[in-house]
Amino acid sequence: MEPENDPAASSIFQKIAQAVFGSPKLIKDPHLFHKMSLIPILAWVGLGADGLSSSAYGPEEAFRALGQHTYLAILLGLATAVTVFIISYAYSRIIEHFPHGGGGYIVATHMLGEKAGVVSGSALLVDYVLTITVSIAACVDAMFSYIPHQFHQYKVPFTCFLAVVLIVLNIRGVKESISILAPIFAIFVVTHILMLLDGIFTHTDRFAPLARDFQSGLHHDLSTIGFFGILLLFMRAYSLGGGTYTGIEAVSNGLQIMREPRVQTGKRTMVYMATSLAFTAGVLFLCYSLIGIRPVEGKTLNAVLADGLFSDWPMGHAIAFITIFSEGALLLVAAQTGFVDGPRVMANMAVDSWFPHRFAALSVRLTMRNGIMLMGTAAIALLLYTRGSVDALIVMYSINVFVTFSLSQLGMSRFFIQRRREDPKWLQHLSVHLVGLVICATILVITTVEKFAEGGWLTLLITSVVIALCYLIKGHYTRVRQGIAQLDETLLDFPITRPYNDAPLNRNDTTAIQLVSGYSGFGVHTLLSILTTFPKTYKNVVFVSVAVVDSGSFKGAEEVEALEASVKAGLEKYVDLARRLGFAADYRMEVATDVVETVTGICKQVHEEYPRSVVFTGQLTFRLEKFYHRMLHNETAFAIQRRLQWDGLTTVILPIRMRS
Repeated sequence: MEPENDPAASSIFQKIAQAVFGSPKLIKDPHLFHKMSLIPILAWVGLGADGLSSSAYGPEEAFRALGQHTYLAILLGLATAVTVFIISYAYSRIIEHFPHGGGGYIVATHMLGEKAGVVSGSALLVDYVLTITVSIAACVDAMFSYIPHQFHQYKVPFTCFLAVVLIVLNIRGVKESISILAPIFAIFVVTHILMLLDGIFTHTDRFAPLARDFQSGLHHDLSTIGFFGILLLFMRAYSLGGGTYTGIEAVSNGLQIMREPRVQTGKRTMVYMATSLAFTAGVLFLCYSLIGIRPVEGKTLNAVLADGLFSDWPMGHAIAFITIFSEGALLLVAAQTGFVDGPRVMANMAVDSWFPHRFAALSVRLTMRNGIMLMGTAAIALLLYTRGSVDALIVMYSINVFVTFSLSQLGMSRFFIQRRREDPKWLQHLSVHLVGLVICATILVITTVEKFAEGGWLTLLITSVVIALCYLIKGHYTRVRQGIAQLDETLLDFPITRPYNDAPLNRNDTTAIQLVSGYSGFGVHTLLSILTTFPKTYKNVVFVSVAVVDSGSFKGAEEVEALEASVKAGLEKYVDLARRLGFAADYRMEVATDVVETVTGICKQVHEEYPRSVVFTGQLTFRLEKFYHRMLHNETAFAIQRRLQWDGLTTVILPIRMRS
């Protein structure tokens, strides 16, 4: 017996997989959505960590860009805090008016059209891959700040190892992974509050000299480079610190995992994130200026700051180490956002046929395993390509973030213009989104021009390739849908002259078990193929279907119930059609995420009831089979056939021809 068919080996493999990834979750558990959803504090940890952790690299990039003109850091800190609140407020409006999540992709699609939507969605996907890579790379940089230089050669392997750990954690489940990482978040918050407050209150005597330095620096620059030169210098530093704002959109994208009432939970989470990020980033700039921080090779600016501030404390070196270690660890938590929101954006695009439909599927743990695996694999590839360089990654990261930000602000501006007659506060909301649009577009243009040769070209190339692939995938699905629509037009309403058969099913009669999805020409074609291929062979027909819970329907108990009702209604139509064709007919169904496993179990039960039964299913067949067909169309029929035939049930696949 081959090992792959050995039940014992299979059982051992399943036990190992369950130990690593967790046990399945019950779809019909009435408390399932409550158990899996996040309260504001946990949402702040899981989604807000991305925004808060950007204070580890965003302010540093901006401060370094000032060069010798560090007196501008005070204004830069103020501008950064104000920008955080403007963008956060704008995304709070998105949460309010688009409460089912999806963020920038949904806003751009609904308000600017599907072309803008696919650009926004593709930029978001690349952005979330970069969220993972930047966060992990910056995490390792922070941790290795206190490790001897000779060990820095192991940075890249360590980043890849951390990416694999996060893949496993997220396949287990979002809430589980966040709960494990929550203590790291708490340590970061406590240690950084201590560091920042210490930086302010133990250096109050430096405020007056700092004001004089600002005045003299401004006077000197006005006489040398002029006001316009100072403005350009400031805008360059402000734009290159755009990484500070990355992650603000995460809450609106991940709204599906929020505890009810979702809108209030999402908006409260946004307040937590905006306040914490604005305070941390703004005060960091102030501390850099007060203490006169200068770069040290092999260390981040925050590590230099922590060493300087805690040097006089008892066990100060240990406290500084814990502070920066927690910063690095928080960056690892921030990588969660890529694994939480990236697969959700991918699933939304899959539902709209921009991505292979399999990326909308949920695993038995109710996680988007396919999306998680793709995001993690792409992140590892980028980490290897860039050798874990934060400088290279942050440029790529910021550009895509602000593509999505700009489209979102433009979409929301149009939204409030359209609502000007029904919303008395439309002008107030519109003004915020217009300001946000100007800010985001400005940062996007400056960052792209300034850093185009240093990696900006690569992120634009990758995003363009993703967009092109999306159009190819959408075109294929459109052609397939047109073919299926022709079947629907031909077969869903054809005349039947036979007498209606209302007799119950006979256990000893020959039975055709037909696997179906929704009521469509595809399923009717399969039924008629059974009639014509095996005339007068079968007396009974039992239709089997699974109400597949994917990311599109996994939004709440009501959506799952609606899905179940829809599938049941379709099955009843199939039974009615079969009885009008002269068969005795019935149906079986279940709600699940795994079609193959569930269908196999149902077919075994039906076969026990009707021993003289054969399983039939349809499968799309193309005239010229191409390499991408298996990726775009699930090979579910063949997987079911292999399982059932191994269990001794005859299974026949009937081809449904397509020209695409």
